[in-house]
Amino acid sequence: MTVEELLLSVSEGLKKTLTKDDILSNEINVSHLKRIDKVFNKGLHYYLDPKSPEISKDASIFFRKNKFGTELNIGAKKLVNQFEEFKISLSAISKLAEMNIDRILPVFSVQDDPKVIAAKIREELYPDFNPIPKEFLRELISKFAEKNILVFEFVETWNKKEKANIDGFFLTPNVIVLKRQQSSFRREIFTLIHELGHYLLNEEEIEELDISNFANNKLSVIERWCNDFAYYFLVGDYNKAFEQIDKADGTNDYQFELIGSISKHTHLSKIALFTKLLYQRKISQNDYNNIKADFDEKYRLRQEEDKKQRELDKLRGIQKGGSTPKPINSPLLISTIQTAFYEGVISEYDVCKILNLSPDKLEKYLQ
Repeated sequence: MTVEELLLSVSEGLKKTLTKDDILSNEINVSHLKRIDKVFNKGLHYYLDPKSPEISKDASIFFRKNKFGTELNIGAKKLVNQFEEFKISLSAISKLAEMNIDRILPVFSVQDDPKVIAAKIREELYPDFNPIPKEFLRELISKFAEKNILVFEFVETWNKKEKANIDGFFLTPNVIVLKRQQSSFRREIFTLIHELGHYLLNEEEIEELDISNFANNKLSVIERWCNDFAYYFLVGDYNKAFEQIDKADGTNDYQFELIGSISKHTHLSKIALFTKLLYQRKISQNDYNNIKADFDEKYRLRQEEDKKQRELDKLRGIQKGGSTPKPINSPLLISTIQTAFYEGVISEYDVCKILNLSPDKLEKYLQ
């Protein structure tokens, strides 16, 4: 973040914009410091520490990499920083509790065939298929935990001011973070397996995934490898039926029935499959554009309808759904926190805070 960007952020709502002298001189007004802390969420005590912050590659992905697949907004940067700090904290907790959460699976290379690697890793990580996408995602996260891959899911409410413009990211050595996709758990599943690809290559990335990038020849070698790996991991044996498609056009109703069936049994989205057909030149660009536009329009209408319903409920004083949906907790996170508690490393308060629990639910996790 540049000084100019910070000044713009901390001056929001003020008649007179703050200047460099206001925040970079030897003394600072407490009200200005509070505005700064609204950006970084560190607590005022952080700025009183006379020791300078360390610029360490171990401390942040922003010191390990200077370029990402997506131009990150401030909401995304804050979120990544939050999980990076949590990862470091959790690593310390696991060491104190004498738990081993080191990497188990080997590191591969982009020189390895993603189809071959996907078949190999499927044997280790693919759970029994569940037709309900959210439950399948939950089971994937549990399988990952068995191999010491820690998956965090974060939930953003529809009215959040600074939404993160990312779908997921991988942090070394073994952390994957996913954005809850309320409208499409299939997209979240694909993101998870794409980030698994980054884990297998041991290549960190923070990105906003576009399924239509299947057909983007401008993608880096790593991104294309991760996309191909995600496709083959999810499609499994249904790839045989998919490969038998010779063409998709008006004469065969664009193979909608077969595409729908494959999507249903693999949790690959229909647009991902149509994009794969485009990449294989089995559907024309014009036909693909029409199909994608139709999917986009249906999605827009659903979003519009949801927004109208929320506004209507608000007018009627109806609170639907209660509190914000809770993220899926990895069994690896739960077992680490449980062990740390039993070893006296953390308190009941810490358990509730980390697992996002109300005190009355604590007994369920600490038996």
